[in-house]
Amino acid sequence: MKHIGPQTLSYRRRERAVTVLGYAAMVCVLIIVGVPLFWIVITSLKDRSDIYTQPAVYWPHSWHPENYSHATTTVPFWTFLRNSLIVTGVVSVVKFALGVFSAYGLVFLRFPGKNIVFLVIIAALMVPNQITVISNYAFIAQLGWRNTFQGIIIPLCGVAFGTFLMRNHFLSLPAEVIEAARMDDANWWRLLIRVVLPMSGPTMVAFAVVTLVTEWNEYLWPFLMADSAEVATLPVGLTLLQNTENPSVTNWGPVMAGTVLTVLPILIVFLALQRHMIKGLTSGAVKG
Repeated sequence: MKHIGPQTLSYRRRERAVTVLGYAAMVCVLIIVGVPLFWIVITSLKDRSDIYTQPAVYWPHSWHPENYSHATTTVPFWTFLRNSLIVTGVVSVVKFALGVFSAYGLVFLRFPGKNIVFLVIIAALMVPNQITVISNYAFIAQLGWRNTFQGIIIPLCGVAFGTFLMRNHFLSLPAEVIEAARMDDANWWRLLIRVVLPMSGPTMVAFAVVTLVTEWNEYLWPFLMADSAEVATLPVGLTLLQNTENPSVTNWGPVMAGTVLTVLPILIVFLALQRHMIKGLTSGAVKG
């Protein structure tokens, strides 16, 4: 019989303990994230009597899928969906373009004050968006852009995070490839399109997904800007479901149904691109 030394046994015990702790952590995360999602989906199929029952009913006595039709017909849900698609699409495209071009300029172009520009971008990351709400609101109101798409879209187009992410990635690209392209007399546009962007696919996907999720879930600024359903987005429109019938007692079934319908499109996008997103966020962390 092969003898196993004490060091091997100690190593196996540590490895087993790390494995157990890893699985325990995953279970904890699954409970923390999964239980609220489960509760939202189940509540979207409950009758009001099951929602306000004490103790809580974790499995409905009867299913009420009509909550979904109630959520889409009581308020102009499809108008809210259209508005969310417009705002998210335009803001995401503008942020993506600005992030890529600004990061490219900070890495590959030479101009005075480049480091100062980057420090300003870093400083912008440290400022919470809520601090700028009052000044932005006053400025947009003076322009007469309240309750308009441009009033919602333009202040959301800040791109500090995207510039920071793409700049760090561009710095991790192989210098010899960049130099070879320059030796072939590649101008800045050709260097960007033919060399830099093809090597930056996962990071660009990560940037795009983070931007899409952030803008789709944006609530505070559209809520302040939108006075009617013509420009209100889905997160803002969901609040109207709480007061459609009896303002004192919210029917949470349709509200949760509307929440599920709101989360579903962006969840599909995230699940489809999550592998590229993880790879993009970790690229450049370890250089080979």
